[in-house]
Amino acid sequence: MKSPFARTGLKTVLFTLCFAAHLVTTHAALPPIVHPLSQGKWPAWPRGEALDVKVVGNFAYVAVNPTSLSIFDVSNPANPVRLGGYDSLKSAFGVAVSGNYAYVADSEAGLRVIDVRDPTHCLRVGGYNTSGRAVDVALSGNFAYVADGPAGLQVIDVRNPTNCVRVGGYESNGYALGVAVAGNYAYVADYTNGLQVIDVGDPTHCLRVGGYNTSGSADSVAVSGNYAYVADYDGGLQVIDVSNPTNCVRVRDFNTGGLFTGVAVAGNYAYATKYYSGLQVFDIRIPANGVHVGSFVTMGNSFGVAISGNHAYVADSIGGLQVIDVRDPANCVGVGGYDTIGYSEGVAVSGNYAYVADFLLGLQVIDVRDPAHPTRVGGYNTSGSSGAVAVAGNYAYVADYENGLQVIDVRNPTNCLRVGGFDTSGFALDVAVAGNYAYVADGSAGLQVIDVSNPANCVRVGRYASGSVGDVVVAGHYAYVADSNAGLLVIDVSNPTNCVRVGGHDTSGRALDIALLEKFAYVADGPAGLQIIDVRDPTNCVRVGGYQTSGSAHNVAVWRQYAYVLDDNAGVQMIDVSNPTNCVLVGSYRVSGTGRATGIAVVAGCIYVANGKAGLLVLPSLPDLQFTVRVDATPNVPFTLEAATDLFAPNPWSPLVTTNVPAMPFDFVDFDVKTAEKPRKFYRVRQ
Repeated sequence: MKSPFARTGLKTVLFTLCFAAHLVTTHAALPPIVHPLSQGKWPAWPRGEALDVKVVGNFAYVAVNPTSLSIFDVSNPANPVRLGGYDSLKSAFGVAVSGNYAYVADSEAGLRVIDVRDPTHCLRVGGYNTSGRAVDVALSGNFAYVADGPAGLQVIDVRNPTNCVRVGGYESNGYALGVAVAGNYAYVADYTNGLQVIDVGDPTHCLRVGGYNTSGSADSVAVSGNYAYVADYDGGLQVIDVSNPTNCVRVRDFNTGGLFTGVAVAGNYAYATKYYSGLQVFDIRIPANGVHVGSFVTMGNSFGVAISGNHAYVADSIGGLQVIDVRDPANCVGVGGYDTIGYSEGVAVSGNYAYVADFLLGLQVIDVRDPAHPTRVGGYNTSGSSGAVAVAGNYAYVADYENGLQVIDVRNPTNCLRVGGFDTSGFALDVAVAGNYAYVADGSAGLQVIDVSNPANCVRVGRYASGSVGDVVVAGHYAYVADSNAGLLVIDVSNPTNCVRVGGHDTSGRALDIALLEKFAYVADGPAGLQIIDVRDPTNCVRVGGYQTSGSAHNVAVWRQYAYVLDDNAGVQMIDVSNPTNCVLVGSYRVSGTGRATGIAVVAGCIYVANGKAGLLVLPSLPDLQFTVRVDATPNVPFTLEAATDLFAPNPWSPLVTTNVPAMPFDFVDFDVKTAEKPRKFYRVRQ
């Protein structure tokens, strides 16, 4: 007997209600197909501060705190490319590389050994959980030497990476932050105890033989010839003669303001990182008479440095991996880099793209046509700290905190260009655009109205003074403003040069964000949860309902009958607001990542979350809450999407929607997906 699904012009794809289903990108096709949309995120790897770097051949290995070892192809120093890495670390501080393995100092998790033969598919193969807090590692022969914080120096036999064994160590009286090994000696940067020299000729019986108490806090150490070069946070770069380890003598002190964090030596030069001042270069041909010869200021706080050929590779807290040409030490030139950090604060969606306000990295443009695999296609690094973004026509309008409003031409997403802006008098926290005007929530400077009809010459035409404006939505003649001290404010902006408050509602919490749908304003009201205000009569706004969330509501978006609230550590709270006087929590979805999610947008049922360091989350489906399927069929021809829960029932299929659309694909959001009620659900499309 033929299958009942084998019919001309009909293709049926069956899958259980499962959120691990893989997305298959398709185009309009015959016969029609249906498939689930999976969750995605950008970037695909964890972001964080670059704290250490080592370079071997064409590869740079970067310890990205907190959780990642990232590997970059630096064969073209001007364009480092991330190949892969290992993303399940606890708190990566230091890295060393030998042969097929990277050895990571992983804080409380101790030493981790990562197989890096295939940088696109790194695997943890072993390690050793030290007793302290691993912050640096050096390799020599068969041993890894770990600077283990309060536990001093730890010596680990790594001959068999899958079975690392501690064979010895030395517990100093300080806090071991850095380690270098030369010959039979390990040189430990021991914080307030300065430099410690440990005889490791017999790793099972390590002995301190000498040292030198630097004038500050020893953070890092490199050894070349008879000299140890100590990066001392308070005392600058210290040059110590260690030719007689039992009688170490300081011969030079480069104290150029302190704050030294890392050091490497290559040839005639010592390269040191300075917390606020980037890379510093010293001529050490005569160590006792060394000279500071050059520098390069990086974007953030520099922590580690490695030298390969003509380039210095700096681990920078904000700039990530920075590549600097040091052929002429007196004229160091930045030639490339790769941002390892970011903090996604806000998101707007228009067409095929999500526009992410990524704090110090400015605007990021992400192609979200395939929700499972969001891809960055371009962006623009603004001069301030991007916190929110709105898109209208050819332009993205960025609330750039201390630098006010920035206007970015995004007609070509791969080549975004700043065309203008306006430096507001406060701190730009949010922006909305309507017609020729941008409305900026400017913190203590209130609401600012900017004429953007000529983006190259933005002009402020009006304002409304209020104490703490953090968000704004514009509809018709009114701007709806969230003021954390005064609640919801309704401002008549029909005459932008004379903005007038006509109404509002003083919410009981701290109004932080607003969404507007038809006759209601939905306010994320901090500890008071979600507040719903009837704004049909702007002069007489009335609270009609709300929902007390479990934490502190700070962002909100509304689609159809649902409010999606970001609620502190509780993540996304999905609330049925079809009856505003009796709001019901449908469920919650806790987002993962480091830091707090701070922005949310919902377009056609797909949820976009600006998730701090974790970047952008794209959530077409949420377990037990909603499930999105995508139909690819012939445009302008009617089709029916159907569902079934029991394929063996007499008439299993029920129609979900029958429609006719001019363009494909077509996405359908199914909210009837409680697995307790329907453990399995199948979909098919007929055309």
